[in-house]
Amino acid sequence: MRIGVITFPGSLDDRDAQRAVRLAGGEAVALWHGSHDLDGVDAIVLPGGFSYGDYLRCGAIAAHSPIMSEVIDAANAGMPVLGICNGFQILVEAHLLPGGLIRNDHGDFICRDQTLRVENASTAWTSGFSKGQEITIPLKNGEGGFIADAETLARLEGEGQVAFRYVGTNPNGSLDDIAGLTNARGNVVGLMPHPEHAVEAGFGPDTPDAMRSGVDGLTFFTSVLQAQLARA
Repeated sequence: MRIGVITFPGSLDDRDAQRAVRLAGGEAVALWHGSHDLDGVDAIVLPGGFSYGDYLRCGAIAAHSPIMSEVIDAANAGMPVLGICNGFQILVEAHLLPGGLIRNDHGDFICRDQTLRVENASTAWTSGFSKGQEITIPLKNGEGGFIADAETLARLEGEGQVAFRYVGTNPNGSLDDIAGLTNARGNVVGLMPHPEHAVEAGFGPDTPDAMRSGVDGLTFFTSVLQAQLARA
């Protein structure tokens, strides 16, 4: 299966996302923000970084990149799309996911291994998890505080669109401890933590078994490969 990873000006984790795709058994396809060609991919990853220097608002300019018109059309047609950190911000700015993301409530950039609880295990990107499962994924952001009005929050909670929730500590002031969302259809997922940094033993978060042995992030990428194979 071919998974496209889009590079925007300021993307930092596009190569990491491509590596995660390959480790999961997929073919990583590099896509450029200025193109209108999705190159026949089966799924799309919007990686982390600082697209356009985070000027205006994080993700706000990238959401209007030429390729995003194709991404929006593909997502609305059911193609799996994953937005990681800055990619999550882009998905929100493109209105593929609701709400907004603002400066961390403590005002500082944060980088840590973060425990998450899987709240929705039925999406294209989370089907390899179990609902209620706790996983550890690296987190690094300065503007990761999720906000939404009361009506939107109630709808997200009531319709099961909260995909991940922070456990143990809320690192950025996100309402309802929300770390990630899915759309109603389950093909679009966004989260602030970085699963592509937890895909290979020796380079991931610490676990009780060994230092840097955590690979919980790999499940995102194997899940979408299995979901697409099941549709084929």
